[in-house]
Amino acid sequence: WKHIPEIVQQLILYGSGSKKFKVGWQNERGKGELMMRFEGVMNQLKRRFHETTSDDMRRYYMQFISDKACPDCNGNKLKAASLAVKVQDKSIAEITALSVSQAYDFFNKLKLSGNQLIIAAEVLKEIQARLGFLMAVGLHYLCLDRRSPTLSGGESQRIRLASQIGSQLVGVMYILDEPSIGLHQRDNAKLVSMLLQLRDLGNSVIVVEHDEDTMRSADMIVDFGPRAGVYGGQIVAQGKLEDIKNNSESLTGAYLSGRMSIPIPQKRMKPDARVLSIMGAKHNNLKEIDAHIPLGMFVCITGVSGSGKSSLINQTLSPYLNNHFFRSNHKVGKCTEIRGVEHIDKVINIDQQPIGRTPRSNPCTYIKLFDPIRNLFSELPASKMRGFKPGRFSFNVKGGRCEACEGAGVRQIEMHFMADIYVTCEVCKGKRYNNETLNVRYKGKNIAEILDMDVQEAVEFFDAIPSIKKKLKTLHEVGLDYIKLGQPSTTLSGGEAQRIKLSKELSRPSTGNTLYLLDEPTTGLHFDDINKLLKVLKKLVAMGNTVVVIEHNLDVIKSADWIIDLGPEGGDEGGRILAEGSPEKIMEIKESATGQFLKVHYEREMLALGEPISPKNSKPKKSRKKKV
Repeated sequence: WKHIPEIVQQLILYGSGSKKFKVGWQNERGKGELMMRFEGVMNQLKRRFHETTSDDMRRYYMQFISDKACPDCNGNKLKAASLAVKVQDKSIAEITALSVSQAYDFFNKLKLSGNQLIIAAEVLKEIQARLGFLMAVGLHYLCLDRRSPTLSGGESQRIRLASQIGSQLVGVMYILDEPSIGLHQRDNAKLVSMLLQLRDLGNSVIVVEHDEDTMRSADMIVDFGPRAGVYGGQIVAQGKLEDIKNNSESLTGAYLSGRMSIPIPQKRMKPDARVLSIMGAKHNNLKEIDAHIPLGMFVCITGVSGSGKSSLINQTLSPYLNNHFFRSNHKVGKCTEIRGVEHIDKVINIDQQPIGRTPRSNPCTYIKLFDPIRNLFSELPASKMRGFKPGRFSFNVKGGRCEACEGAGVRQIEMHFMADIYVTCEVCKGKRYNNETLNVRYKGKNIAEILDMDVQEAVEFFDAIPSIKKKLKTLHEVGLDYIKLGQPSTTLSGGEAQRIKLSKELSRPSTGNTLYLLDEPTTGLHFDDINKLLKVLKKLVAMGNTVVVIEHNLDVIKSADWIIDLGPEGGDEGGRILAEGSPEKIMEIKESATGQFLKVHYEREMLALGEPISPKNSKPKKSRKKKV
């Protein structure tokens, strides 16, 4: 490339514009010449990126695209005349680049003269109030110019909550869906206080939540169950906290009362010589830290919101390992080097992203369970008589599927200015297959009825088929007994999608050298679901693998073998390693907010077990209470 003249390089990259070239062509029909413009690699890449409707292709094109600051405004978005106006030597761009807490301090310390104060008094009061609301809901670490698409769902929701608190409205019903997502216990206490403040103003607040502290602060709890999916949908208990705790039918009440618990491990894995080290990490707010992750253990990355957990794992370690193992081209956060990669053979990032984006994708196809089921149906006498092969029982290829809906079971109706809607296919009635295929039955059920089974029913139904039962049991282990085998992926929650991914990993042969990365896997999970999740993660570790989770949930943190705690605050005041070691060691660090909350949680657990011991020098005795 470097030996090609620059003018030719520009032509290859950016095309010929309006100039046309004579191009020869040849195929089986003959040959000839035509005049055409050359689009250029860069122009073609941009065009394909904007034209594609495939998320996978868009991600592929993104590896060739990077953001670059505008050379005229240097990324400030404003022209020079606007940036020339300053308050206390700061332009509007410099002020909006501050974090919420820094901006709050800036405006509190702002000194104005008499006339300036008269003009700005009301504006300053409003600015300080709004910044105060953002701090109160635990968003002190966010920069004011942070782009909306980069905010998590929980952050966006809390920003909207802060604006509502500032409006001082009365008689409003607020509905919030898991506002505690992504919050450290310290920040969660502030959030609960704000929700109570909204109530005290004369409003009604309805919260869908799994967080224990939020439940304990509620005036009334409505508990649904008794289980999930088709086994739920009933109100099991309703009333004050004590009513829920005393209700023998409520699984939530059993955990809140202490009748059930997530046990403190009797023993923890000890680190060996294998270590994965991130040296000199300084991405975002990280302060050139050296983070050492012991391998073959369950490792938890903790810290207050904005302390640098995602910068360290999701933006530095994960992209580096993906580039190393999969030849990706992800941008890696700033660090000196990463050592110890030779001790692992692959990295698996198990997130809560959907397992598919269309109704065609389902748990059965994702974990490769559909292959042995289709093979089983093709071996039946009725199939052999008709000459049916395994492909006949796939709803993705012609032959056995309903051609009216092309095997989707639904038909997509474009609404143009609104989101498309799906309606049940009027030909197959949602069964996906044609009548001839549905006439083939195993133990009285056709392929459509198999896909309509839930996992619990399917485990019993396929008890005599080891290749199928083995994969079904992995779904059972992650607590997904209630989902249907053919349930469209578009109807699954993030937590369900994540557990299906875990199920797939459990069904694979283990090398014992895999690194699993999970970012807040307890999002959307009940106490009982967290317990099942922990059992699965411990099983992966028992195989010799390493599990690294970013987490705020104290039940997960207390179950870890090793903790790396970042802090002490969020934003610029974070990015340091406060403590490393076992949960018992973290509890000894007074500077660690995680350690202090963990200590209270640990002691509450010990008292509930009837073992009022010090976590510093003792280990929990065997529980006399029911553990699940």
